[in-house]
Amino acid sequence: MKKYLKLLRVEQWVKNLFVFVPLFFSGNITNLDLLTKSIFAFIIFSFAASAVYILNDYNDIEADSKHPEKRRRPLASGAISKSTAIAILAGLIIADVALVFFAQLYFHEFLWKFGAIIAMYFVMNIAYTLKLKHVPIIDIFIIATGFVLRVLAGGYITGINISQWAILLTFVLALVLAIGKRRGELINAQVSGKTRKALDGYNVQFADIALSISVTLAIVCYLMFTLSPEVQGRFHERVFYTVIFVVFAFLRYLQQTLVYNRTESPTKIVYRDRYIQVTLVLWVATFLIQIYFKK
Repeated sequence: MKKYLKLLRVEQWVKNLFVFVPLFFSGNITNLDLLTKSIFAFIIFSFAASAVYILNDYNDIEADSKHPEKRRRPLASGAISKSTAIAILAGLIIADVALVFFAQLYFHEFLWKFGAIIAMYFVMNIAYTLKLKHVPIIDIFIIATGFVLRVLAGGYITGINISQWAILLTFVLALVLAIGKRRGELINAQVSGKTRKALDGYNVQFADIALSISVTLAIVCYLMFTLSPEVQGRFHERVFYTVIFVVFAFLRYLQQTLVYNRTESPTKIVYRDRYIQVTLVLWVATFLIQIYFKK
């Protein structure tokens, strides 16, 4: 069972929690109807993401077999056959389509915008897998766009409007993670050789500069988000102080990336780094207090 969970990259489903962003920041997390819709969005997006991962692994079997870590993946190691992987991929696509139609019947709504976002995500990642992941800069922009699509999916299925600052913040935050991952791959490539064609368009110095710019933009976007009249009116002026947690989290991430070179896979930080975990818990708790205990 473990090899199938690894094939589906279940640990990467944490990225799909971004579909809950509109629900969380709108103060409707206790609305069971909207919460159920967001859970549907999470499951559907997770299936779509797993299908993309399988397609990517299938396409990269040869390259992954030469990578010090990726060679342990089920397809690259031979633990799962190509035919089995294709069957699971087809099953995930069918399940996703069925879930979208079921959600429309269950909620008595025509969720065409949400369905279009899922289709756009899948088509975009097919293009990424087959060609665009080999194009420097374009590759990390597609990764960042994927996170924006997650937030939009959560907004469309619940009918919650998303602020422009929140969308921009999501994009820049994802860009930080993507650049950090490329930098980690560059560090690894110095030892084992390059395993990704797009790395020809990067070097460590460029990655460091791009990462610093992206982190700065992310902090500015978050600051502007907390200072926007819409957000301050919905929550409280004290929401501004949550910037402290954001700045600390980014500095910790930069430390892990630039000092310890430990961020080839950014999601590993969420599971392993206690400082980041505590900061996220404190940030979420502070925001919950601002949203649900405003007075």
